[in-house]
Amino acid sequence: MSDVRVRFAPSPTGYLHIGGVRTALFNWLWARKTGGKFVLRIEDTDQERSTPESTAIILESLRWLGLTWDEGPEAGGDHGPYVQTERLVLYKQYSERLIASGRAYRCVCTKADLDAQREALKARDPKANFRYPGTCRDKGHGAHEPHVVRFTVPRDGAVVYTDKVFGEVRTPNGAQQDFVILRGDGVPLYNFGAVVDDLTMGITLVARGRDHMVNTPPQILLYEALDAPVPSFAHLPMMLAPSGEKLSKRHGAVSVTEYREKGYTPEGVLNYLVRFGWSCGDREIFSMDELVEAFTWETCGRGDGKFDAKKFLAVNHEHMKLERLQTASTYASRAKPFLLARSLPLPSSEATLDAALKTVRDRSRTFTEAAEALDFYFRAEPVVDEIAAAKFLVAPVAERMGGFAGALAAANEWAEKPLEEAVHAWLMRENLQIKDVAQACRVALTGRSASPGLFEVLAVLGRSVSLARLEAGRIRAAAALGASP
Repeated sequence: MSDVRVRFAPSPTGYLHIGGVRTALFNWLWARKTGGKFVLRIEDTDQERSTPESTAIILESLRWLGLTWDEGPEAGGDHGPYVQTERLVLYKQYSERLIASGRAYRCVCTKADLDAQREALKARDPKANFRYPGTCRDKGHGAHEPHVVRFTVPRDGAVVYTDKVFGEVRTPNGAQQDFVILRGDGVPLYNFGAVVDDLTMGITLVARGRDHMVNTPPQILLYEALDAPVPSFAHLPMMLAPSGEKLSKRHGAVSVTEYREKGYTPEGVLNYLVRFGWSCGDREIFSMDELVEAFTWETCGRGDGKFDAKKFLAVNHEHMKLERLQTASTYASRAKPFLLARSLPLPSSEATLDAALKTVRDRSRTFTEAAEALDFYFRAEPVVDEIAAAKFLVAPVAERMGGFAGALAAANEWAEKPLEEAVHAWLMRENLQIKDVAQACRVALTGRSASPGLFEVLAVLGRSVSLARLEAGRIRAAAALGASP
């Protein structure tokens, strides 16, 4: 078994953003590629906004995507607990270690003190950026006073590391300030909590968005101060809105649950997201097994990518129609909830459902579209597009519709090919072309002017339903000009 251990550590303050999914995916792929472990950790130290409901949404979203975790909430593991607010004692212990070694100190400066220092700096130099001046650095304040714990940043030298995506990164220590690692209530700040958790959970690689690159130097300083091995880092390019801004809710659906509700496939979602920061030549469509096999950090790029809803839909369409990416049985089980959402009775025969699904699979880009396309199959009567009916169900075509139905009724077998052959023979006898009757019959059968192939539809609907709908359509056509049906 590999010693690779990676993690995904979302904050439960809302839905699971697709940018977070991209981060989870890259970690998951590396764990599966190497035979390592994928750890899920919930970083809920933002106690005002973190909720159990959001945690539940995150877990359910990851399950739907198939990004199963080896350790974490519900899965358990040897490095728990996997929720930060359940680990506060641990953060306290590590902060005391740093204080004892002289690498951290207790700071009693109040917010009012810091605000006064900030204002004084602004008065001297309006353009200066305030950094904590180390007021309490050498004071040796005791634990009995209200305080936070600050890390003692070295004044000389630099943090240097090699990022798996961005290469060598160098940050002078002089650019850092003595940052807070533990608040007065014992809750860790992000960098300290992440380091303690990653250290005690044995994380060997931290892969995350490049917006976290600013956090990496202070985290490396913390590892070094704790005499702990420093993990590898991989920072991923950003997912941007089409305008170039950071992708957010106002740019459209960005939560996993919204794409699930829209009828996207989980594999389609992941296939689209993986291309934000990774490539495999010109190839774009992958199964999950193919992604695991192909994934490497060497082919990750540095350029930010812009979200493209049309491209996303096109990638999902490939996953909808290709059976190598989604088997017929999986397609059927995923389609059923969308049919039920339209109050459609499902057929008692799985074969009938499969036959109907087959007629719309190539055209449907989502399961929402598939359910809409299937609607006419499963209603007692199709919902009629009145504009199409007015255009095609007209008196001159009524007689031809009757002849069309008669040819079908005389077919030896009610299946696509025999039905087509019977109608073709009738057309030859009557010196007609299929276009002379097809659209009227299509509207009568489906209620719409666009549908799967006419003979595909007839085969799925069956003899009695097809003939009954054609007769109803013929009567409506005949009555269009007041003619006797």
